[in-house]
Amino acid sequence: MGDRFIVLGAGKMGRVAARALLETPEQTVTLADVREEALLAATEEIAETMGREALHRLQTRTLDASDETAIVSALEAHNVVLNALYFTFNEKVAHAAVEAGVHYTDLGGHIMGVTERVLALSEVARAKGVTLIPDVGVAPGMINVLAGHGARDLETIEAIEIYVGGIPQRPKPPFGYAHVFSLEGLFDHYEDDSEIIRDGQRVRVPALSEIETVYFPQFGPLEAFHTAGGTSTLIDTFQHAHNLMYKTVRYPGHAERMQLLKTLGFFNRERTVEIESVQGAVRPRDVLLTMLKKELDLGDDDDVVLLRVQVRGTVQGHRRERRYETVTFRDRHKNVTAMAQTTAYSLAVVAEMLACGEIEKKGALPPELSVPGEMYMERMHARGVLIHAFERLID
Repeated sequence: MGDRFIVLGAGKMGRVAARALLETPEQTVTLADVREEALLAATEEIAETMGREALHRLQTRTLDASDETAIVSALEAHNVVLNALYFTFNEKVAHAAVEAGVHYTDLGGHIMGVTERVLALSEVARAKGVTLIPDVGVAPGMINVLAGHGARDLETIEAIEIYVGGIPQRPKPPFGYAHVFSLEGLFDHYEDDSEIIRDGQRVRVPALSEIETVYFPQFGPLEAFHTAGGTSTLIDTFQHAHNLMYKTVRYPGHAERMQLLKTLGFFNRERTVEIESVQGAVRPRDVLLTMLKKELDLGDDDDVVLLRVQVRGTVQGHRRERRYETVTFRDRHKNVTAMAQTTAYSLAVVAEMLACGEIEKKGALPPELSVPGEMYMERMHARGVLIHAFERLID
């Protein structure tokens, strides 16, 4: 029998991760979600894109992720769990994975200390022979693996600079943006501060600040600005770096418009207002989510993911720069967005590496210290995500 995976969450990323796993004939997948309609839609999508024979290796089940006992029961008899739920569930699912003796991956939750709490399970996970690797989407995730690969043998780290953006190929006003992952997550990234290292000191800077102009092949000028959560575990792993920062890439003018909404309190998770015609308190955030969900829907348009990781430091006294870059477009043949390819495929690739033993370390580990960079890039390339790697001697 081949490897058995369970994917929690049948949303935009979970269903693509399930499809990616089913592309290997020896692998079976359980897809779980509390929403029956989401499971039905995912099943129909898999049948349409992969053929109905793929459904013989797919099981679906309804699951309430707030019930840890139910999660443990669902995880048993699987090799790896891929957690594609909203990040607030990560700690609960990681606990369940340890109890069930199942390897664990998730899409990230470095906001509100969630990833730190998952990593705090390292000793109990190691005792159970289980590996927990949080933050393995694209950012955090791919960027961590690439930064780790770039810094693998550096004696000193001068800088780690990361730029990532998932944007529509053809921007539309007023925001020049279409959401290709959770809008809730987007609001969190714009609301909270970004933690960076500057001149050897760990500092916090406001999200949406310090806008700079950047260019990518076929795209530019674009703008890049700080957002929360992007540095993820990197800021701890490479705490001795002189500079380390993460910026989100968008079309020009996006940050200024989003800053206005932030200033007015629309991204705030706690703020409520009273409205005469509505019974009870209302969160402006919920109103904006409802309004923008349709307005910013990508629909059938094409998106692109732009990613660049630059690492500079010294090797045997010589300064070197290593740069990793991908420009990934929507896959029209498989009908998979660029964001889903770089995010869900990353989740699936790390899960497969855990299942087949390519990742041998046990405990709770960040991606940059656990995922072999070369193998990761090869596996992503095989799925159509080409990461170009460059290296040059600076002096």
